[in-house]
Amino acid sequence: MSSFLQKIHDINVERVAQARAAVQISDLERAPLFTRQAGNVLQAFRNDDYSIIAEIKFASPSEGDIAAGDPVAIADGYLASGATMLSILTEPQFFKGDLAYLQAVREKHPKALLLRKDFMVDPYQLYEAKAHGADAILIIVAMTPPAVTKELFEAAKGLGLAALVEVHDGAELDAAIELGADFIGVNNRNLKTLKTDLGIGRDLAARKPKNSVFICESGLSTADDLRDMKSRGYDGFLMGTTFMRNEHPGRALHDLQEQLKCA
Repeated sequence: MSSFLQKIHDINVERVAQARAAVQISDLERAPLFTRQAGNVLQAFRNDDYSIIAEIKFASPSEGDIAAGDPVAIADGYLASGATMLSILTEPQFFKGDLAYLQAVREKHPKALLLRKDFMVDPYQLYEAKAHGADAILIIVAMTPPAVTKELFEAAKGLGLAALVEVHDGAELDAAIELGADFIGVNNRNLKTLKTDLGIGRDLAARKPKNSVFICESGLSTADDLRDMKSRGYDGFLMGTTFMRNEHPGRALHDLQEQLKCA
């Protein structure tokens, strides 16, 4: 694990400890949204469309502050422009996210597919995700030891949540496949330099497991980027910064969708 990831890991272990001290799992299980049945995430990406996971994020470690705004209004715009799913950052320190954003979007859009995007280090966070209306959670293979990664994956299945298992290289893809992941995100960001390189996605596309849903993440900005990755077998595309830097993120998504319709 890189020193940057180790720092984030340790911060989030402490954050979970504080959250658990304030709110017990039994309390989360009594939340109104906890009994909600999650949507069929994988089915939503099994098509020939350019299925886009549009991200609500206000900052990142690589970009610093990106934008400000109302997460619900941003979600409104994304969904009106045809987003297949929304990725909602809930990590407060590096991404200026909040679990309240996830719940607020869920309450406004009961049927939308929502991914809780965060650094998952403990199954407790999956109970939080379910209690706040998530359909899916992110598991970063590089973030946790194999035993914890497996524990998170199994816990997600037990809670009826889809697990987007994120990888950055061939060894991590092998680990995801061994885990049994069928919803896999290939992140084009080098975690040591934080630079993006679409070559990562191009290289790993050839190793896409049969019947899996493959999501291309990070560094995507143009219709040609998506056409290239779609031709290589990707089923969906997670995009955030490109949209969020626009005054109207939903309009930026709409414009991209229009460009994709052109040959």
